[in-house]
Amino acid sequence: MIPNTTETHHWVERLKNAIRDPLALCRQLEINPADLPGGLAGLEAGHKLFKTLVPQPFIDLMQKGNPHDPLLLQVLPLGAESLTTQGFVTDPLQEQDYNPLPGLIHKYKSRVLLTTSGACAINCRYCFRRHFPYADNSLSTSKMPAILNYLQQHPSVNEVIFSGGDPLATPDSRLAAQVQQLETLPQLSRLRLHTRLPVVIPSRINSEFLNWATSTRLKVIMVLHINHPQEIGSELIQAVQRLKEANILLYNQNVLLHNINNQASILAELSEALFTHGIMPYYLHAFDPVAGASHFSVDDQQARQIYAELLAILPGFLVPKLVREYPDKPAKTPLGW
Repeated sequence: MIPNTTETHHWVERLKNAIRDPLALCRQLEINPADLPGGLAGLEAGHKLFKTLVPQPFIDLMQKGNPHDPLLLQVLPLGAESLTTQGFVTDPLQEQDYNPLPGLIHKYKSRVLLTTSGACAINCRYCFRRHFPYADNSLSTSKMPAILNYLQQHPSVNEVIFSGGDPLATPDSRLAAQVQQLETLPQLSRLRLHTRLPVVIPSRINSEFLNWATSTRLKVIMVLHINHPQEIGSELIQAVQRLKEANILLYNQNVLLHNINNQASILAELSEALFTHGIMPYYLHAFDPVAGASHFSVDDQQARQIYAELLAILPGFLVPKLVREYPDKPAKTPLGW
């Protein structure tokens, strides 16, 4: 299949033209910074700590004039990010302890994670990798031989996860080349893509992506990151339909976030909407204590209460697993209820 350069240009331009000024975001949404926690000074302080990045398709899903919009709160810098909170650290999952090669994280026995890109299409303020040293972990072409050799030395690894940043911020030509190299290893059977890009720029799911994703012998699984039902707009639904037609398995993982989705009714609505469009709820992550984002935290006791309510609302197959990731555990830990 010949790549459609018009399709590629569309999502790249969307990313290039993303809002990078929090004041511009407020103006577009008709929000007075004085109405925000910490006001204008807090907005500017948060932006200095972690730059604002929001693409237009995601902004289009927000409610104008609402400073409490659940999508806006995920991306708008606030003064609370300047607070120092005990227990909230720059590397909450201690990933640098499991980083044997640049661009590779090997924490769980049967799978490795490759940081294919340090870039994202959106800077979520709660991101547990907001302090991650991406400059030291870029997955350049020259680093792939070492990674392939590492995998050969670890035959128990049968799955590779493309993550980042966001793996789909990487050009399709580079992703295709990386997959072609990986699929030469007989031990590998699955390729998992952890991405938020189709949610915030749905046109990223284009013919060039689908071409390589359907040409590999590896089973491709996409895990989206959707936190709130309001994020499921018409453009995303169309992108998901293309993925389903390509027989790519679709799952969703989300984070339990204070003032955004920490209500069982919201999470139930999200699960129902996901299933309606062919996406299976997968994980509901307890908040990772990352420095600069403590205002998003939901304590485990409240998380368990919300989860118990969710179990009472939904059939079991629509309930995501409530888990916490601990740095020293060999798997994610169910929190129970």
